[in-house]
Amino acid sequence: MDIAIMLSAEDKYYDAIEKVADGDLNGAIAAFRSCLADDPSMLDAMHGLIRALKDAGELDEAIRVAHRLSEIDPEDVLAHTSLSILYQNKGMIPEAEGEALKAKLLGWKLQLQNPGPE
Repeated sequence: MDIAIMLSAEDKYYDAIEKVADGDLNGAIAAFRSCLADDPSMLDAMHGLIRALKDAGELDEAIRVAHRLSEIDPEDVLAHTSLSILYQNKGMIPEAEGEALKAKLLGWKLQLQNPGPE
């Protein structure tokens, strides 16, 4: 029996993180995708997949995943930050600036909703 079948989505997530740390981007991408196939609600795995795809030079696929993440959680600051970075890497400066602005506005909104101790 294939050991990957026996792993939980969380185990696959941590396996993917280890693969990223080891420089095995293709293995990490496969592990993040397997994790998300088991648990599509695991947004941290989507963030990891975006980063691994970016590092592997798969910018268009990383953008697709980041768009999906921003659809699932429109107030995810990191999703918009990732889109900004990905667009910048592709030379799509107006799009990068637009996503950076969204991330900044969402960050401010979160700060206003959750002010720190005085």
